[in-house]
Amino acid sequence: MPIRQFKPTSPGRRGMTGYTFEEITATEPYKPLTQPLKKTGGRNAQGRITVRHRGGGAKRLYRIIDWKRNKLGVPAEVRTIEYDPNRTARIALVEYADGEKRYILAPQGLQVGQTIMSGEQAEIAVGNALPLRDIPLGTVVHNIELYPGRGGQLVRSAGTGAQVMAKEGNWAQIRLPSGEVRRVHITCMATIGAVGNPEHATITIGKAGRNRLRGRRPHVRGSAMTPRDHPHGGGEGKAPIGGQPQTPWGKPAMGVKTRRNKATDRFIVRRRK
Repeated sequence: MPIRQFKPTSPGRRGMTGYTFEEITATEPYKPLTQPLKKTGGRNAQGRITVRHRGGGAKRLYRIIDWKRNKLGVPAEVRTIEYDPNRTARIALVEYADGEKRYILAPQGLQVGQTIMSGEQAEIAVGNALPLRDIPLGTVVHNIELYPGRGGQLVRSAGTGAQVMAKEGNWAQIRLPSGEVRRVHITCMATIGAVGNPEHATITIGKAGRNRLRGRRPHVRGSAMTPRDHPHGGGEGKAPIGGQPQTPWGKPAMGVKTRRNKATDRFIVRRRK
């Protein structure tokens, strides 16, 4: 999918890039697979801001995605490739042989009219979902389950793909896009291929208003604040941070390890760093 270059009709347009949407085949979602999406503005149930720089944004409908791919042994035909405002990847509407329709992530190379399937008897082809035990070594996969039956949790964003590196006993070793190698149980499902829309990472936003449409509010640098408002603030001219970079509340930031899940440390074979 090519990237669209805009003419510099204004300062905001200069350098801005966007999608051509050539792969999109439907302009409206399949209504039975949508539901309302309520905005929180970064506030919790008490109305307090718990995530800063959220708010506004265009109104969206949530598309219900089939992460589990648990309709085993039933072939499905790809009906449409659609845009989803809730994620970076494209989604595909598939219709199973019994008439049921579901949304799935659209991998690279998936075409309208193509037939896909889930289950142990499915072929090693783009869009098919199989247990890791039946996927050959070296295969690129996405939408990987961490727990059997829970649904895909890993490798779901645009252009990403993981690789099956090894199998030992009841475990498969998967190299994730970050470079981390992790053990996953061989009964977990994964979908063949890399996620579509790989050009997403090369898009240039171009102007602040485009981020506001995404629900992202302005972010003020700590060094531009006063010492009362932020540990990085104050000083004459442009002063360096000095010492450990910190959050507005004095907690260490930037490069400090935050992982505290000893229960799953044993599944990580090689760290991403």
